[in-house]
Amino acid sequence: MLVLTRKSEEGFLIGDDIRVTVLEVKGGAVRLGIEAPADKKIYRQEVFDRICRENQEAAQWNPTDLDALSESLKGVEKK
Repeated sequence: MLVLTRKSEEGFLIGDDIRVTVLEVKGGAVRLGIEAPADKKIYRQEVFDRICRENQEAAQWNPTDLDALSESLKGVEKK
């Protein structure tokens, strides 16, 4: 992990097209400004972790779930 020390209004670049600027340091929190191309996905760590966890859960399905779904849809068609 690269560790940098920056003051308010200082920043750093990631590659050629992402600029991160320290906007404010206050009360144990750092407020950052990020300038990046619109096609770059930027997530807070906790949101990214949740997305990964939900994708893993969605990928773990049991084939018997399809049988149950199929049976439940048959009931809908008859009504």
